[in-house]
Amino acid sequence: MSPAASTGASDSAWETSLSHLPDHIRRAIAIAPAAGTRERIIDITTRGRRTGRPRRIEIFFYRAAGATYLCSGAGGAATDWHANLLADPRFTFHLKNGVRADLPARATPVTDPAERQAVLAEIVADLNQPHDPGAIRLTRLDDWADSRLMRVSFRQRP
Repeated sequence: MSPAASTGASDSAWETSLSHLPDHIRRAIAIAPAAGTRERIIDITTRGRRTGRPRRIEIFFYRAAGATYLCSGAGGAATDWHANLLADPRFTFHLKNGVRADLPARATPVTDPAERQAVLAEIVADLNQPHDPGAIRLTRLDDWADSRLMRVSFRQRP
């Protein structure tokens, strides 16, 4: 089944850029490098792959390579959010710190090795910015190589 068929909307209804979103929402998602942990935390509501019921999960998001991503982080362990989004890529992206918004979204697994490398390198470089020197140890790209990574598209008219 194609991604468009599974979401009930054509690919043209979804956009990875933020240009179609209201300014305050765009600024909240397009966080600056070295943003603190709190600014990166959102909730997503997915459909449980086993139950079919809505499930709200707290997760980090990142802006890299001009798009928004959900990422499991270092280690790459299996995650419920990733399995749920593979089963049904439609979800709600809930901004909850500062600006609050519930945005219809769609997740696409990032499987291309070149895209994965570029995005993960940008995420790791961003995390290593000295926003709070000494608070965390440096992050190594090798530790993130197996991360679950999903690109987020937002509906053109949220």
